[in-house]
Amino acid sequence: MKKHNNNGRTARPLWDIAPGTLTVGLDVSDHDTHAAVIGANGELLAEERVRTRTPAMESWLRRLPASLVVLETGTHARWIAQLAERCGHEVIVANPRHLRLIYAGTNKSDRLDAIKLARVGRLDRGLLAEVELRKPEEHADLAVITARDTLVQVRTQLINLVRGTVKAAGARVDVCSSPAFTGKANQVLPAELRPALGPVLEQIDALNDQIQEYDERLEHLARTKYPETELLRQIGGVGFVTALTFRLTIGDARRFRRSREVGCYVGLRPKRDQSGAYDPQLGITKAGNGLLRRTLVNAAHYIVGPFGPDCDLRRWGLALAGRNIKAAKTRAVVAVARKLAVLLHRLWANGEVYEPLRNSRRRERAVA
Repeated sequence: MKKHNNNGRTARPLWDIAPGTLTVGLDVSDHDTHAAVIGANGELLAEERVRTRTPAMESWLRRLPASLVVLETGTHARWIAQLAERCGHEVIVANPRHLRLIYAGTNKSDRLDAIKLARVGRLDRGLLAEVELRKPEEHADLAVITARDTLVQVRTQLINLVRGTVKAAGARVDVCSSPAFTGKANQVLPAELRPALGPVLEQIDALNDQIQEYDERLEHLARTKYPETELLRQIGGVGFVTALTFRLTIGDARRFRRSREVGCYVGLRPKRDQSGAYDPQLGITKAGNGLLRRTLVNAAHYIVGPFGPDCDLRRWGLALAGRNIKAAKTRAVVAVARKLAVLLHRLWANGEVYEPLRNSRRRERAVA
């Protein structure tokens, strides 16, 4: 372990230092992790580069007295945090979006990032916007949704490939559902394109079968393991995939004091850059989990679309869209997705029965 001492004296071994007085910053990458150890008075006691692998990390962490370990969210954050806790350390997983001090610097390196993480954690852990990690079983169940989502995206790309190639040859595949696409495409596929696109259609069929298997598995999970998703599925346009994605991503409804905080959490709140009279209209922050945000937006598209059920959300979204202008409709869909996130949390947290036209009927009674 590389030790530092600003006074030129021999550094005191870290294992001799009293537990609870050290703060450790970890800047994690795929191959190596840069570690910096800060003492109680802010002095840099040690630095080291550790392999980002379980044996090396565990060996290094066990050599430290009980400390406060700070690292950012990322691919390796979960297993490193769990490992550090097993080694007797307190762990903070920080939200990098709130650490402008680190990523906006002009002299940025992994070593300096680790030192800054340790110093911020020592000074005020509230600045780190601590992230709550999911339970291991919930993380595993969410991985099923992520895998399904990836297959759906691949299927969409293949369908778009076939549509574009067929269109360039002077034919056209009729609008249809994804499971029905290969049947429609085979009817109009030019002979000269069959050697190129035939295997692609076979892959689409295989993906349809795999996605169907995932759907059945997720529906079983929702009904047996997460029965609270039934509260969320009261809303027209919210199926078991949307409900389960929301439940597993949020984890615990009690983590939010107010339901409206959920819209900000999933990145559906507009950004703001106000100064004096300058207050431009900006896009959404896109913070938080991208899969949940995309799922909510897809549900909002259905709610305000031609087949959406009549409800307060739909009426509000259509009124917000106003005239048939694409930009206005896009903003309306995002706004409906934000309200949908708030409504889903409220139903879950309070166990309420959903009334689709509750606000509309209340206004009608007030007028009468």
